Amino acid sequence: MTYWWVNQNQTAEHEILGGYLWSPKYKKDGRNNYFYNTMRQIQVGDIVFSYYSTRIQHLGIATAVAASCPKPDEFGSTGESWNIDGWIVPVKWTKIPNPFRPKELINELRPHLPGRYSPIQKDTGDGLQGVYLTLVPDSMADVLMRQIGDLAPQVKEAAAGQVEDDGPIQRVDDAIEKIIRISTSIDSTEKEALVKARKGQGRFRKNLESIEPGCRITGVTDSKLLKASHIKPWRSCASNEERLDGYNGLLLTPTIDHLFDRGLIGFNDNGDLLVSARIAADQLMRLGIDSGQLLNVGRFSKKQADYLAYHRANVFL
Repeated sequence: MTYWWVNQNQTAEHEILGGYLWSPKYKKDGRNNYFYNTMRQIQVGDIVFSYYSTRIQHLGIATAVAASCPKPDEFGSTGESWNIDGWIVPVKWTKIPNPFRPKELINELRPHLPGRYSPIQKDTGDGLQGVYLTLVPDSMADVLMRQIGDLAPQVKEAAAGQVEDDGPIQRVDDAIEKIIRISTSIDSTEKEALVKARKGQGRFRKNLESIEPGCRITGVTDSKLLKASHIKPWRSCASNEERLDGYNGLLLTPTIDHLFDRGLIGFNDNGDLLVSARIAADQLMRLGIDSGQLLNVGRFSKKQADYLAYHRANVFL
C-alpha cells in the first residue's frame, strides 16, 4: 500500500462526486510533469489524501490503475490551459468527519516531509502551487492518519481488500457513446458500427479478422474463443476511423486480452512481448507465459506499429 497526496483546489467538486482523479499527461508546452507522471504509479488499494481549500477533507482508495482519458466535460472552463489528453484514476472517496489544516501540524509533519516533491512548504505548511499528485512517505502518512482518527483504520482495512473497479472509466466510454448516438453528422449505419466497435464487435471485428488470423501469443484461431481488442483504446481514438480501423486491433484469447487491456503486457514493433513489472513471473507462468524467455510473435505492420507505439506510451505499465 502506498500513500498519495492530491491537490484538488480547482477540481475537487467534480473529482470527488465522480469518483476519480484526472490530470493532463503533459504540461501545455509538451514537457513532462512529475505531478502528472505519478498518476501512472498508483495501484489498486493505494490511499489518497484529498487536499483543497487549505484542508485535508477526504480519504480515497484507488480502485483501478490509470487509463488514458480526455478531460472530463464536467470540468467546463476549469483548466482551460490544460491539454485535453490526460489520465484518469478511479477512486472511492470517503468524507473525513473532521477536515483539518496540515499547516497547523507543520511542526509534527516537518521531519517527515519528502526532500523532493513535497506537497506543502516546509517552513510554513502552506500548500504548493503546481503540485497535483505526489507521494507521501509512510511516516508522514502516519501523522496524517492519526489526525484523521477512527476513520483511518477503517479505510486502511478497506484498502487492503480493495478489488479492481473501473466504473468511472466505463462512464467515460458511456459518455462518448452517447455523443455518437445523438450526433446528427453520423448516419445510423455508422453509429451502429461505432457502438459495436466499443465491445469489439461488428465492422471493427470484421476489419480486424481480415488482417489478423488469431491470437499471436496462444496460437488460438477459433473466432469463438477470441476477443477483438483495440490497441489504442476506443475512448482514446482521435477519430471514428480509428475506432473502426482493423489495424488498431488484435485478436486475443480472453485472458491475454485482459492483460493487454490493463497494460500488463505489450509489444515492440518487431513482435517482442513486453511484460510489466507489476505482474509476478510465477503468475504469468500459470497463464502459460514464461517472462524469463524472449517471446516474439512476429513483426507488426507499419500501421499496427503506430497504434502499438501509443499503447506502449499510454497503456503499458
